[in-house]
Amino acid sequence: MFEIKDRFYLDGKPFQIISGAFHYFRTVPEYWRDRLEKLVNLGCNTVETYIPWNFHEPRKGEFHFDGMHDVCRFLDIATELGLYIILRPSPYICAEWEFGGLPAWLLKDKGMRLRCSYEPYLKAVDEYYSVLLPKVAPYQVTRGGNVILMQVENEYGYYGNDKAYLSSLVSMMRKYGIDVPLVTSDGPWNKDVFRSGMTDDALPTGNFGSSVKWQFDQMESIIGRDRPLMCMEFWCGWFDAWGEEHHTFDVTANLDKYREEIRELLTRGNVNFYMFEGGTNFGFYAGRNQGKTTADVTSYDYDAILTEDGQITSKYLALREMIREYAPTREVPLTTDIKRISYGRIECTGSCGLVSQTEGLAPAVSPYPLSMEDLDCYYGYVLYRIRLPEWETLKKIQLEDAHDRAIVIYDGKIVFTALENIGDEFEVSSDKAGGVIDILIENIGRENFGTGLERQRKGILGGVRINDHRHFGYEMYGIDPDSDMLERMDFSHKAESCLPGFYKFTFTAEETGDTFLDTAGFGKGVAFVNGFDLGRFWEIGPQKRLYIPAPLLHKGENTIILLETDGRASDHISLESEPMLG
Repeated sequence: MFEIKDRFYLDGKPFQIISGAFHYFRTVPEYWRDRLEKLVNLGCNTVETYIPWNFHEPRKGEFHFDGMHDVCRFLDIATELGLYIILRPSPYICAEWEFGGLPAWLLKDKGMRLRCSYEPYLKAVDEYYSVLLPKVAPYQVTRGGNVILMQVENEYGYYGNDKAYLSSLVSMMRKYGIDVPLVTSDGPWNKDVFRSGMTDDALPTGNFGSSVKWQFDQMESIIGRDRPLMCMEFWCGWFDAWGEEHHTFDVTANLDKYREEIRELLTRGNVNFYMFEGGTNFGFYAGRNQGKTTADVTSYDYDAILTEDGQITSKYLALREMIREYAPTREVPLTTDIKRISYGRIECTGSCGLVSQTEGLAPAVSPYPLSMEDLDCYYGYVLYRIRLPEWETLKKIQLEDAHDRAIVIYDGKIVFTALENIGDEFEVSSDKAGGVIDILIENIGRENFGTGLERQRKGILGGVRINDHRHFGYEMYGIDPDSDMLERMDFSHKAESCLPGFYKFTFTAEETGDTFLDTAGFGKGVAFVNGFDLGRFWEIGPQKRLYIPAPLLHKGENTIILLETDGRASDHISLESEPMLG
């Protein structure tokens, strides 16, 4: 039995939560045990994780609970190691994760209202919870498991104040067998925000990364002194966005201040360190923060307590010593052999044009452009094809209400690339009449925070102005590369210089180890290893190498494919033994 009174109680005895955040969906399952063993050895008695809706139900009614999606296996490992568990299965998680964890198919409803008492949204949440929650319910401490808390929504006070919506979520969780205590979490420095995110029958907790005494005082003034204080996210680092500096916080250089913060946390309340390990935004799951024109990088290293690839840091060692001053700790042996390997330079063995891959495919046809959501292509790219009348000469082109990044190709050449200026009118120097215009629109990531979630439809939402009029008549191809698409590719035709294309590299590994893909010489795109989507690369940094965990490699032949959208290509890549951030 786990109870919330003046403090937390487990089986009638006071229990202090010392937890670390670790997202199973950002680390390959072969490494879950290693990370959790290191969490135990840090001095933590609990692990916390979000559960992202879009990861488990990427298409309406299509559920995934195997491999990296096997949350039950993750819970089994944590339980075997004696860790208690906090689950945050909120429909919305933020977490710098694509669309804050919400599935993009929700936006097929043109009237969708998110995170409120909009009946179609509530119905979708209920249908998801009807599948998810019965899977995790048996792991609750009330049923002999180790799950002690679950969270209702996430930082809801920053989004809205629909108390009926929060009550509906509580009712759904109870309906599907959740009977452990519930919590909410918000930033306590704004009391209005904190109160807006509160709901009956859930303990309010705080998210912050500094000024612990003041933050706890704020919380106490709202919830009273007869309830436990908990920082649900004590931020130990920060995330990176493309084109910005890499974030770091050197604990050893600020040791006295950090020790004081930890003392306040552990003598006065409970804590979940965010992040214990950040991991990786594999695939197209990196989020985009409110107002940012570029999304977050593929690495979610976060300057966390462990590195992206699970290496112990000076922050880990310092924090372990601090925790030992205030709480009993234990140690378990590390059972996973992990090493870094440099495989060196790898030559390109084939290429093919991106546009050529649409040959033989049946396009969606419409008088006007359709959004990615309308096309059931939620991630990646859409190619919009316009056929100019034989009597019209292209002089000017403008994309109306287009999201997010555009590469426009005419007469075999890229005529412009646009991101921040995607709505500008561009002049084209051409005397040719007729022909084909290909417009490649990239979804660089949906916002994961703020009140703009309902404006995250991607593609061309308005129209395309050619010269001084709108054009009607589109052929559209969704390009969300997967392993099946990669296997069908014909690399016998070389990609045209300066145009989007796929580039293939093969190498033989005598042994497998963690390594880092260096794409120097390429511009922007996505990388795949043995059919697995590693995520985006972009020459603007700060991330210059993509992490490849050893379990994604084979002894023997391995294949890496780069989708390069900007027409900047090299004849080689390299696999190095060190990351490169900043």
